Amino acid sequence: MSEPLSPPRRNAPRLALHVPEPSYRPGDTPDFSTVQVPAAGSAPRPDSSAPASDSHPLVNHLVRVVDEDGRAVGPWDPRLSPDTLRKMLTDMVTVRVFDDRMYRAQRQGKTSFYMKCTGEEAIAVAAATALDRDDMCFPTYRQQGLLVARGYPLVDMMCQIYSNAGDKLHGRQLPIMYSDKPHGFFSISGNLGTQYPQAVGWAMASAIKGDSRIAMGWIGEGATAEGDFHSALTFAAVYQAPVILAVVNNQWAISSFSGIAGAEQATFAARAVGYGIAGLRVDGNDALAVYAAVQWASERARANAGPTLIEFFTYRAEGHSTSDDPTGYRPAGEAQQWPLGDPVERLKAHLIGLGEWDDERHAALVADADKTVRAAQKQAEAQGILPGQGFDRIGSMFEDVYSDTPWHLAEQRDAALGEARIFLGRDAS
Repeated sequence: MSEPLSPPRRNAPRLALHVPEPSYRPGDTPDFSTVQVPAAGSAPRPDSSAPASDSHPLVNHLVRVVDEDGRAVGPWDPRLSPDTLRKMLTDMVTVRVFDDRMYRAQRQGKTSFYMKCTGEEAIAVAAATALDRDDMCFPTYRQQGLLVARGYPLVDMMCQIYSNAGDKLHGRQLPIMYSDKPHGFFSISGNLGTQYPQAVGWAMASAIKGDSRIAMGWIGEGATAEGDFHSALTFAAVYQAPVILAVVNNQWAISSFSGIAGAEQATFAARAVGYGIAGLRVDGNDALAVYAAVQWASERARANAGPTLIEFFTYRAEGHSTSDDPTGYRPAGEAQQWPLGDPVERLKAHLIGLGEWDDERHAALVADADKTVRAAQKQAEAQGILPGQGFDRIGSMFEDVYSDTPWHLAEQRDAALGEARIFLGRDAS
């Protein structure tokens, strides 16, 4: 038998646990005045070949380029051409319009599920612009901007969302879990954190082969509590893998705020210090800062200077998904109070300040994006929507796993097709 527990010592303080709670709940008035937002341009920029430790002061700073007047200032200014800036703005607007259309499609019953990235468009679009076209991306749920920026057809994205006859993944993935090797977009997984060790492993393989391509992985701040996060950082640090690892800190993991994942104790970028790798904390709503940080980290990776952990500090403006109602756990209008603003509006203001954009051209851009997205939606829906799927090519669910179908799967396939013929009165192979 085990010994009984000893009674508490006299005069000893009672132990207690700290349970993090968000500052505001529904009905409260949000106030982000306590969020430390350093002036744009105030963060120093170490040379990309400098020791990792030279970047460590930046894990508690915030790399920002575009100031409150829309000007690009400081050493992190990537000095992009107006054409590049306009391309980034176009991609970000397209993503936002695409999100709105697909959200409505879900509410209309045309698909089962959707996740918007409103307010986070710069994190994917600017990163894709800074990376080489052949670099491999290991995204999480809100990086649809990677595909848009790399020219992936909107119709193909929509067909995957609808799981229709045009779906290149044959309905085997949940909506928004895209996958396309030619566009460097690794399959999204519903299991949190898996893409992190996959990104590191791919980067290690690239180095082993003597290739020149690097990898970049994304994770939400809530998923940093997963073991895969730490396994990935261990391998990346030990082997100095040519990889960029991004933490998208949008303040909320479904209904759990960032403090549950450790945000009250340290920044997420600060985890880089413990692993001895380079780390940056970046304004995720500043497209130029995102570009500059990813460019800096990619230079390190290509020069065999090791991995970089980047925390993109942002805010999830919408619900976690169409299955989520954020009014149940956070105040209404909180997103509008976020001190780092809207990434689309900030990039627009920067271009206007350069004399390279104006309100009329922006209105035309939004209208053109809406027209393009609507046309793609019409084309995709002509191939079917999700509720109409499920009885064609049933046999395909047994394909693409084995080069030769094992006998027991062949038996299951034949049984399924036989039942389908009885149910449908026709062949559904």
